[in-house]
Amino acid sequence: MFSEPYMQRAFLAAIALGPLCGLLGVFVTARRMAFFSDTVAHSSLAGVALGLALGFRDPSGIMVIVSLVVALLILWLREKTDLLTDTIMALLMSTFMAAGLIGYSLLRGFRGELDRYLFGDIFSVGPEEVALAFALVAIVFGLLFAWLSPLTLLTVHPDLAHVAGLPVRRLNLVFVILLTLVVAMSIRLLGIILVTSLVVIPPATARNLARNLRQETVLSLLAGLVGGVGGLILSFQFNLPGGPSIVIMSSGLFLLSLVARRWRQHHRSPPVSVP
Repeated sequence: MFSEPYMQRAFLAAIALGPLCGLLGVFVTARRMAFFSDTVAHSSLAGVALGLALGFRDPSGIMVIVSLVVALLILWLREKTDLLTDTIMALLMSTFMAAGLIGYSLLRGFRGELDRYLFGDIFSVGPEEVALAFALVAIVFGLLFAWLSPLTLLTVHPDLAHVAGLPVRRLNLVFVILLTLVVAMSIRLLGIILVTSLVVIPPATARNLARNLRQETVLSLLAGLVGGVGGLILSFQFNLPGGPSIVIMSSGLFLLSLVARRWRQHHRSPPVSVP
């Protein structure tokens, strides 16, 4: 299994991006931004179509740029209009995804590329993408841990963060950019349709078991790692598609954590006294 270069690259990508998505997912779920990552992922389809139309052999760079534009548009419209955030995200996701589908309908011979980005193809990840994934891991981990205390306060108590004088707008902007980059990079693993699951399921698993935010962060990292690597092993052993296998493995971990939580609650409950 590990003797094939494509499998080695796939495992390295899963080892890098699985824990990274798990780490960011702790803050994403706590701030109720799961729909944000879903919006960015689906809107990136327009970037893929645009990149192919411009003649790029690999449209990933244009995809990332379009994803960042969508993320910044969400922030700008939230500040400049009275629309609810969910409304803004639904509007942009629908518009950009429709533009992407129209773009694909005008292109010829790119059906394979559409399937690759919609459903993911982790086994086609190249050496450059693996290197970019680890570079992104280093940048995101460095920035998150440098600003861990302010970001945690902003996540748990936004009003208190304002009162404390933290640069809330700058922190939100940096976090949104980091999240967008990670989501866009992870599309090659799981595809546009499934990528949000890697951001949501590991922290949900960790929350079932953790007693505090530190434990939740560590457990979410581990859940992302086990889900990514375990999904690839499952895919190889049973000849299944890689992205969906990672999601199924992550969902299996969530179910196990749910059972563990129920078992712990049951054994913690005080005995009922019979009169």
